[in-house]
Amino acid sequence: MSAQFSLDNAQKDGNEPIWTVTQLNSRVGRLLEASFSRIWLRGEVSNFTQAASGHWYFSIKDERAAVRAVMFRGRAQAVGFVPRSGERFEFRVTVSLYEPRGDYQVQVDSMRRAGLGDLHEAFLRLKQKLEAEGLFDPERKRTPVQMPQRIGVVTSLAAAALRDVLTALQRRAPHVPVVVYPAPVQGADAPAALVEALQTAGQRAEVDTLLLVRGGGSLEDLWAFNDEALARAIAASPIPVICGVGHETDFTIADFVADLRAPTPTAAAELACRPRADCLQAVDAAFNALTLRQMRLLERASLRLDRARAGLVSPRQRLAQQAERLAALRQRLDQAAARSLERGVGRHATLAARLERCRPQVAQHQRRLTELGLSLQRTLEITLQQRRQKLAALTQMLEALGPNSVLERGYSLTRNAEGKIIKNGLDLKVGETLQIEFGRGSAQTQVLATHGLL
Repeated sequence: MSAQFSLDNAQKDGNEPIWTVTQLNSRVGRLLEASFSRIWLRGEVSNFTQAASGHWYFSIKDERAAVRAVMFRGRAQAVGFVPRSGERFEFRVTVSLYEPRGDYQVQVDSMRRAGLGDLHEAFLRLKQKLEAEGLFDPERKRTPVQMPQRIGVVTSLAAAALRDVLTALQRRAPHVPVVVYPAPVQGADAPAALVEALQTAGQRAEVDTLLLVRGGGSLEDLWAFNDEALARAIAASPIPVICGVGHETDFTIADFVADLRAPTPTAAAELACRPRADCLQAVDAAFNALTLRQMRLLERASLRLDRARAGLVSPRQRLAQQAERLAALRQRLDQAAARSLERGVGRHATLAARLERCRPQVAQHQRRLTELGLSLQRTLEITLQQRRQKLAALTQMLEALGPNSVLERGYSLTRNAEGKIIKNGLDLKVGETLQIEFGRGSAQTQVLATHGLL
């Protein structure tokens, strides 16, 4: 960029002109305004300050650079909202120079939202990391008890959320004591303090349910509940944690890690325990059922008592009855013993007679065994002689009918080249070679002609 400058107080004697700082800043400011008039600039708000005059002073930054910005009261009132640090916008600006200090800055004419900036990106990265580790898994989460003996609340003593929770618990379950573990819920020190409060509650083990609550706010206001250390402390808590941070549309990392998420602090108090009216109704129903059951037990006991009273007799009458029963049993015992003895004598006589009849005759059986042995030997000799004679006859018949005997009588066997016996002359072919077997020896011949039987 080049420009021609003329100064009233510049030296005209041939030397280069000498500038004052005011002149330099004024000229640079005009050059910037002329070269960068009303451009769009995207960046993240940082170090935001709203002056008593209504002007906004802040910085616009990206990953590697920042520039100071100012938005005057009239234009700031037209925006309709107050920007917060960490939010990303698109700004309609004019580049200028603040001449008293020579600071380069931009004047913002208008602005529009362009995202949630680095805070939102950090939120998404942490959410993805913890989700991959399984801290959001439903299987890991516990169900808070419905009738706790004592409820703990982790929040700031000055927070409106604490008043909302105490009011809801007083209305819903005034019989349940509340223990408050104070910790700041906003600012740089808030995450560490919240972690310490959760750990203190876990070490004391004096409550059944923990409520981690805070009222609504911007992303920066709720940022303490997006802390990784706090998320891990919630996951490691031995006591079930109900998280009620912000409004229904606000979500933090603590909501995802907690055992139960409530849309508001008041809703967290309502989820922490059953209403007293429901408990009293359940007690009344149990009492009525117990009373009815007791009455039925008394009625059945009365019936048994009446039956027992009807069967009750005097001791003397009972002794007389037992004496009669004892005499009858003694008589039956004597009779049974006598009958048993008689049966034993008779059975002994019967067994003696059977034993006598079953006594073996050794000499008689020995004679019978000798006779049978001689008979068996004679039978074997006769059978063997008969079998030998039959074998000789069969051998003689086999020799007579065998092929060798037939060949000895002048017959012969004729086979073809494959060794098959020829039975029909019509099966032969002229010129075919034949093998002829005789009773003694063999011969090879060739077919000259074939003739069929007439």
